[in-house]
Amino acid sequence: MRTLITGGAGFIGSHLCERFLSEGHEVVCLDNFITGNPVNIQHLQGNARFSFVRHNISNHIEIDDPIDAILHCASPASPVDYLRHPIPTLKVGSLGTHNSLGLAKAKNARFLLASTSEVYGDPERHPQREDYWGNVNPIGVRGVYDEAKRFAEAMTMAYHRYHGLNTHIVRIFNTYGPRMRLDDGRVVPNLMGQALRGEALTVYGNGSQTRSFCYVSDLVEGIYRLLMSEYHEPVNLGNPNEVSILDFAKEIQALSGTKSGIEFKPLPQDDPKVRKPDIGRARTVLGWEPKVDRHEGMRQTMEFFRSAI
Repeated sequence: MRTLITGGAGFIGSHLCERFLSEGHEVVCLDNFITGNPVNIQHLQGNARFSFVRHNISNHIEIDDPIDAILHCASPASPVDYLRHPIPTLKVGSLGTHNSLGLAKAKNARFLLASTSEVYGDPERHPQREDYWGNVNPIGVRGVYDEAKRFAEAMTMAYHRYHGLNTHIVRIFNTYGPRMRLDDGRVVPNLMGQALRGEALTVYGNGSQTRSFCYVSDLVEGIYRLLMSEYHEPVNLGNPNEVSILDFAKEIQALSGTKSGIEFKPLPQDDPKVRKPDIGRARTVLGWEPKVDRHEGMRQTMEFFRSAI
């Protein structure tokens, strides 16, 4: 198979490039480096089955050779990034998704949309199941990302229903691991970076808000299985092992050996109070559940950040 991965130089995208190469695919990685990093794919450049195209998928693209599968992962994905790039975030969720779906239609390719748990907004149901429609503030500061992904899901389902395209939607919950950017503003690199620099660890609100952290190799396995399936409704992928941010910060203190304390700051606007996936659909449809223990995954991620600082 020949597989195109948009956003392939990003954190998750680069791990997907590796996985699909390991499965024998030819991989075309597309990125414009607005948040991706050339270093993430540098080690793949010598592989004869790997090629790179520098392009903004929000602009029209034509590829002459056959494409068997497209994974649309391009998008700023952290609050720091999509607040810095609000209009490109909206464009890649709308125009970028349209262009990617159009290419999939032209090539008769399988298509997978990398959506997000943020489509649930600040949820009023817990844990979150795929049949929950969400609680999103469309004009809030996070709306540029949340609504872009919700629109992308709607367009993906329209192409499936109207054109018969073989589409898949993964709703990705908090994922962590090597190749995250220290400055991307998400909780894992934020807290680990602060701990390794000897700074106070920042916890927003009182730290009672919860998250569920999935190691990147588990996510990649689920995405691969979903793309190869014949299931077309959205599927949550994440680790249902829920932890409060305050407890998570304390785990990072212990893991890093830092003597730094914890600094509390006001909770950002529309920050979700809870986040935990119901993965019953992934278990049933894909036979998937996460395997990597959080403490082992955190240890490997901490080692990566130690080398990056």
